[in-house]
Amino acid sequence: MDRGLYLAGSWVPSESGETLEVRDPATGDLVGRTAVASRADVDAAVAAAVPAQRAWAARGATERASVMHRGAELIRKRIDAIADTLTREQGKPIPDSVKEIAFAADVLDYYAEEGLRVSGSLRPAPRSDIRSLVEWLPIGVIAAVVPWNYPVDLYAWKIGPALAGGNAIVVKPPLESPLAVALVVQCLHDAGLPAGVLADLPGGIEAGEALSAHPGIGMITATASTRTGQAIMRSAATTMKRVSLELGGQSPFVVLDDADVAEAATAAARRSFSNAGQICIAVNRILVADSIADRFVEAVAEEARAIRLGHGVDAGVTGGPTTTRAVIGVAEAHIADALDHGAVLVSGGRRLSGDGYDRGSFFEPTVLDEVPRNTRVMTEETFGPVVAVHRYDAGSDVNQIAGIANDSTAGLAAYVFGGDLDRAWAVAERIEAGGVGVNVNDITELQAPFGGWKMSGFGRELGPEGLQGFMQQRHIRMRRRF
Repeated sequence: MDRGLYLAGSWVPSESGETLEVRDPATGDLVGRTAVASRADVDAAVAAAVPAQRAWAARGATERASVMHRGAELIRKRIDAIADTLTREQGKPIPDSVKEIAFAADVLDYYAEEGLRVSGSLRPAPRSDIRSLVEWLPIGVIAAVVPWNYPVDLYAWKIGPALAGGNAIVVKPPLESPLAVALVVQCLHDAGLPAGVLADLPGGIEAGEALSAHPGIGMITATASTRTGQAIMRSAATTMKRVSLELGGQSPFVVLDDADVAEAATAAARRSFSNAGQICIAVNRILVADSIADRFVEAVAEEARAIRLGHGVDAGVTGGPTTTRAVIGVAEAHIADALDHGAVLVSGGRRLSGDGYDRGSFFEPTVLDEVPRNTRVMTEETFGPVVAVHRYDAGSDVNQIAGIANDSTAGLAAYVFGGDLDRAWAVAERIEAGGVGVNVNDITELQAPFGGWKMSGFGRELGPEGLQGFMQQRHIRMRRRF
């Protein structure tokens, strides 16, 4: 599959003519090629978006919702082809790709309906001849940066509320996995999305810098590393853009001494190793009461050993390759540092070779035990299939346990497992993160806000808050003459 840029309602080559190969991380085989956007392409997309946005906003919420619903339905009809492409370019098993794409369609449907519920209000005034009207309006042209780990899902998180709110949006999808995104864009095109309302420009640093600094863009939203988010903030400040950033995580998984060991271990392993650990809300560090630690660690290790690694299109495969080889480099560095500080390697810890693995980027799901809190794997985001276990004193109170969990500059997600819900809830309430799961290993909920605290960013996606973040308020104060 070869794809161009989606610009002004058409697929076109980049202004520079530059292209990049997209290769299967499981085999190294060529999956396709993508055009690479330049600064000139960003300028052209914004120029087309400005008049298109005005016309799109003027259509009204009901007509916008109809287009979005049709787009979601086309995504569902074409889900098998999109999932096959996503697996071949990104690596996750087909069932996980299907799940991701189905949720993306749900997001579009949700915001199509949520856009119908946007309403203003008439506010009280101190004088009888004064009326104060507060209304919600589009921001205008929005820029979005989408990462390679969940390119279809997170694409929908950004374009859904943007389109429902009457905005136009220029998206920079990842160069590592841009092909499934192109199939989704085609669904929206076929659904009748007007030319210019959506631009899709795979690109690198040049395109990203052009988006964050462009004076014609009123807001930029990005899911990225903390370092990239900081660069976006600095660039966006020159034009006083609105900024919404979902950045890196370093999620703790707290296991209290009365937790169901088997249930907690299964949940921790799934959240640690799904998508080869390449998830912003993946479990990075497990904090387990020492009284149950031996049983728990062995249970997690058994879950890790049971994962069947292979090409995601093959039946029975439950774990795929890392999308890039750089992920393995970080994982190996974190493991080596932990072992140097006295940690114990329980399972995994090596690249796979032979039996069809040599051409891909496969790394064993890895469990480390007795890991000191000052190691890299406990303080940095690995973003790979590695989880570190730290044992704490079972006699610790809720403040002490939460204090260990909060020992991080990140604050995106956290998890607490325990039998006594009052105690588990008390720990959860003390954790400094944008989302906390109690006896669940996923904080994502379509109708609830998602986003981080501290160095994990700011702004919210999903829920009604996600739509409000892509709109702006205006107050009109009027004096009556009769």
